[in-house]
Amino acid sequence: MFANPSEDELRTLLKTIKTIAIVGLSPKTDRPSYRVAAGLQKLGYRVVPVHPLAEEILGEKVYASLREIPFAVDLVDVFRDPEHIAPIVDDALAIAAPRLWLQDGVVNEAEAQRAQAAGLQVVMDRCVWRDAVALLV
Repeated sequence: MFANPSEDELRTLLKTIKTIAIVGLSPKTDRPSYRVAAGLQKLGYRVVPVHPLAEEILGEKVYASLREIPFAVDLVDVFRDPEHIAPIVDDALAIAAPRLWLQDGVVNEAEAQRAQAAGLQVVMDRCVWRDAVALLV
């Protein structure tokens, strides 16, 4: 059975990362993904939007997929429905991302376990921005 990292492990993760690729980051300012990304930017993280139809979000160049990002990312944060997680895990593994974070409501136990078994640190059904505020600020 999948278990999230402890609060101490989450704190260490959040202190370690600098670049966050956000899969499903919406260009719409009223969407949770946009608000979370904006909050993460204010905390000093570099946000890398991943969206197939946008060109720029929050002042950052948008990539259509994780595989198109030409530099390393520290964390892949996912705002997609649970049934869309498998190809995202495939992409995260392909780019050798060390961490995968599935946002609130994004629960796919099989894919979380697959990513973990492949060596990724995985967080599921939590909000990275809320945790960063709670554990770091």
